[in-house]
Amino acid sequence: MCSRLLRIARPLGVRTFASAPRPIIVPSSQPENRFLAKVQSGVPIICAEGYLFEMERRGYVQFGPFVPEVSLSHPEAVRQLHMEFVRSGSDIVEAFTYYANRAKMRLIGKEDVLEPLNRAALRIAREVAEETGTIMAGNICNTTSYSPKDPETWELARAMFQEQVQWAAEEGAELIIGETFDHFGEAEIALEEIMKTGLPPVITFALANWTDGSKMGDKLLLQDGVHIVDACKKMHDQGAVVVGLNCHRGPETIIPPLQALRDGGCDFPLAALPVGYNCTHAKPTMQELSESGKSYTDLDTHTSTRYDWTTFGKDCKRLGIQYVGTCCGAAPSHVRALAIAMGKSPESGKNVQDLTKHFVFGTKETLEEAGNLKGSFLHKHGK
Repeated sequence: MCSRLLRIARPLGVRTFASAPRPIIVPSSQPENRFLAKVQSGVPIICAEGYLFEMERRGYVQFGPFVPEVSLSHPEAVRQLHMEFVRSGSDIVEAFTYYANRAKMRLIGKEDVLEPLNRAALRIAREVAEETGTIMAGNICNTTSYSPKDPETWELARAMFQEQVQWAAEEGAELIIGETFDHFGEAEIALEEIMKTGLPPVITFALANWTDGSKMGDKLLLQDGVHIVDACKKMHDQGAVVVGLNCHRGPETIIPPLQALRDGGCDFPLAALPVGYNCTHAKPTMQELSESGKSYTDLDTHTSTRYDWTTFGKDCKRLGIQYVGTCCGAAPSHVRALAIAMGKSPESGKNVQDLTKHFVFGTKETLEEAGNLKGSFLHKHGK
């Protein structure tokens, strides 16, 4: 594959860092890839993730198994969420194939529908992308089967990645996202398989603090001991177009690791897709917010606000993070706030809040001009 690669120089106007960004690699035998063109242009790219948690809230996915059967059982629900994310500003329609792998399907005794499920999700995403003029992405993720000490599991993970990325390529994906890897070794296998398709890869890691008390994520270490700065540099050197972080951390607690990536010399396009929960310095990951025995199911009161995502967007602009988005627990309103903070004008932006017109909280001038002041709370009760 290396003999067919073409390097493209960085255009004027793209933000520079301590050292010049490395050039993006494009397969020369393929027509221009719209995703690569966006990355090369330097414009902000919004990617809404978090389908699994949002679909659970809507009653289509079960916490526990976390298997996205909804693409087969209720395809209209998946299409609707895609449309809502696009209206809110997402530039990428990511196929809902997160956890749609062989191990997960075997868990619920439905391995026989693995390929139909993947292809259904990919086709829904492609149709929405074509209709809205956005970019369709394939998606793979941590397999939950990988163990750094067991080579047999490495090949099992590779086999699962191989079939999913091949289906994504066949169904018209313009890039493939590999996400939520808390082991560098598994991400490396995923990248190798994505690269075989000739499609541009996006790889994002999850800095996890699991229940063993090791707090690996707090140390900026992946679960196999690789530092996140080294992991991102190696992924980029091996061909990933965009590398960064997703999941686990919230809009505030993902910023320090991103700063560490910039300070550590990661001068290439970075990704940041936090969860939609208000994680704290004491509990920087969403798993730590849950009470024992209630993992993920009791996070409602920790949901972040649109204002948190506005702040997050501003922090990303300060750090020069080009590829930003949402993950577990986030909703279309969060995507919209982030898109606006990044300088975009999403379709749903026309419905952004305007409390000056509220009958209780509105301003006297606005209500009076509309002829609604006499019936308002303000008129009846005063200030």
